[in-house]
Amino acid sequence: MTTYEQALETAKILSSKKGKDIKVIEISDVSILADYMVIATGTSSTQVKALADTVDEKLDEMGISVSHIEGHRSNSWILLDYVDIIVHIFSDEAREFYDLERLWQDGKVIDISAVVD
Repeated sequence: MTTYEQALETAKILSSKKGKDIKVIEISDVSILADYMVIATGTSSTQVKALADTVDEKLDEMGISVSHIEGHRSNSWILLDYVDIIVHIFSDEAREFYDLERLWQDGKVIDISAVVD
């Protein structure tokens, strides 16, 4: 599975658990941090944690292991680092505050309408 396919699968997983405003941004041309950034919003701190846990569980079942997790004790933002893909799951307030879409505006937003609801 390519990194692109992994990013789309991550978006699909987030959508299946009712993650909101899911974005996949290709950043490989503007950063050495990763190839893709996947961003989603949870409607509560419980959902933010549930989304992160589900992504971690489903990708692990596919043989894709998380390298690092940040913010799991937080109630507003969790980062899952899969080396080539970085997943950010935010509360509404945290997403607005960090505004990663603006920060990574030089990246290419991927059309994920075929894989998310």
